Amino acid sequence: MTQLLHIDSSVLGPNSVSRQVSAAIVARLRQITPGLEVTYRDLAAAPLAHLSGAHLAVAHGAPVDDPAVQADVATGQAVLEEFLRADIVVLGAPMYNFSIPSQLKAWIDRIVVAGKTFRYGANGPEGLAAGKRVIVAVSRGGYYGAAPMAALEHLETYLRGVFGFIGVTAPEFVAADGIMIGPEQREQALANALQTAGGLAA
Repeated sequence: MTQLLHIDSSVLGPNSVSRQVSAAIVARLRQITPGLEVTYRDLAAAPLAHLSGAHLAVAHGAPVDDPAVQADVATGQAVLEEFLRADIVVLGAPMYNFSIPSQLKAWIDRIVVAGKTFRYGANGPEGLAAGKRVIVAVSRGGYYGAAPMAALEHLETYLRGVFGFIGVTAPEFVAADGIMIGPEQREQALANALQTAGGLAA
C-alpha cells in the first residue's frame, strides 16, 4: 500500500491558497493511486515546538527528566517516523516574508536527522531519503522569477536545498504566484495551480 503524508503549514485556514492546492494534489493522487493511505498533519493547528538546548541534549544521549521535554521528544519521533514511512509527501508551503513559515521550519528540524535521513561519509553528506516523491504546493504574494525579486526567494530555493540534502533530488512544485497583487490575479493563479494539480501523473 502506498503511503502519502500530507502536511499543511499555512495559518490562514480555509482562506489559504496553499491549503487548497495541496488538497487538490492529494485528491488527484487518490484518483490515480490505488490503495493510497493518507496521513495528515496540520502544523498550524498543532504546531511543533522549536528546537531547544534540551532537545539537542537528548539527541546526544542526555537523560530526559522534564515530562514536557519527554512528550515533545516523543512527538518529534512520531513526526520523523511519519516521514520515513511515506512514499509520497505533499507539502503546503506559503511564502511568509520571503521564506517558509516558522511552523514548517520546526517540522523540517524534526525530519533532517543525522543517521535517519542523512549521514556523513567519506565523500561528505549523503541523503538517506532517496526514492520519496515530494510535491510542494507553493503560494507567493508576488513574483520572484526575475531580478531584483529573485534574490528574495528563500522558499522554493530552501526547500529544494533541504530536500536535496536528504536525498530527494527532484521535488515537484505547483505554484500560485502573485496572489496578493489583486483579486483577479489571485483567482487566476489559484485556477492555474489547481489545473496543474489536477493533471499530475502517477
